[in-house]
Amino acid sequence: MLLTGQERRQITLTVPKGIMLELTIQDIQRGENFVSCAVEKDSGDDPDVTRGTLIYARVSLSDQGGIVIDGGQGIGRVTKRGLDQPIGAAAINSVPREMIRENVEEVCRLADYKGGLSVVISAPEGERLAQKTFNPRLGIVGGISILGTTGIVEPMSEQALVDTIRVELSQRRAEGKEYVLLTPGNYGSDFIRQGMGIDPNTAVQVSNFIGDALDICGEVGFRGALLIGHVGKLVKVAGGMLNTHSRYGDCRMEILAAHGGAAGLPPEKIGELLDCVACDDALDILRGAGVCEETLSRLIQRIGFHLGQRVGALETGAIVFSKVYGLLGETDNARELLSRI
Repeated sequence: MLLTGQERRQITLTVPKGIMLELTIQDIQRGENFVSCAVEKDSGDDPDVTRGTLIYARVSLSDQGGIVIDGGQGIGRVTKRGLDQPIGAAAINSVPREMIRENVEEVCRLADYKGGLSVVISAPEGERLAQKTFNPRLGIVGGISILGTTGIVEPMSEQALVDTIRVELSQRRAEGKEYVLLTPGNYGSDFIRQGMGIDPNTAVQVSNFIGDALDICGEVGFRGALLIGHVGKLVKVAGGMLNTHSRYGDCRMEILAAHGGAAGLPPEKIGELLDCVACDDALDILRGAGVCEETLSRLIQRIGFHLGQRVGALETGAIVFSKVYGLLGETDNARELLSRI
């Protein structure tokens, strides 16, 4: 609208997952050098506090070159290290930023526009809604975050997800597979591909439902299952949490602090660790104190213990990684299970 002067009430958009959407544009405001408009958040079956709220984009002509993306009213600001964006930046994560940039660049090419643009995302109800999220605890202040890796809200009906996991595991077993690779989600799939050179389609994504997935593995007759996951998820398993959704608790730092203390982490460093937002920051503290290897060894031993306790007849193992540090460790039987898979 800004570059052509033509008002649009409907747009077609392809999200990172490859799905094409037809979206209705609301509350169009046009000025000499800007256009602002909104789309209503559709959360599908997800119990999302942002359901139905309006998310705005304001695009302005800019004397600066390139495309500058920022957050406005109701979009949180990052105040702690370890999140997707640096301190001071708007809480608009990397994939949404890339999606915004790619679409704006495409329009610039179509309109033969080579100047600068300012893109500001806002959510007028964002500051109020953010109080119902984990943002304040994570160090994101002033509003909601713009998150996501696919552009689509996946349905979070728990039973629907577990049923989907059951279908996929049953299919693998029906194909004659006796051992199966499990991962919570996209981070695990990326590590399986980039860090291990394995087709991520080999793995079944089980979301937060690690315990349910292991139960199903036992029920359908698998002999073994190997779980590959990010330390931020699997550290919860070390505490006996086999459903890792944040609604059931966030004990990551407490568990890391306990194992770090047992490995010799000084009390003052334990206090620092408990104040961390992200596991990679906690690993920095453990590394600096020279107890990271021992802490991870203890942690992975407990992950293996709790996986094994869930379904006794099923051989289980785990591989733990970090996006910053790569492979962190694995249970003794992990490579043998991987070779069988």
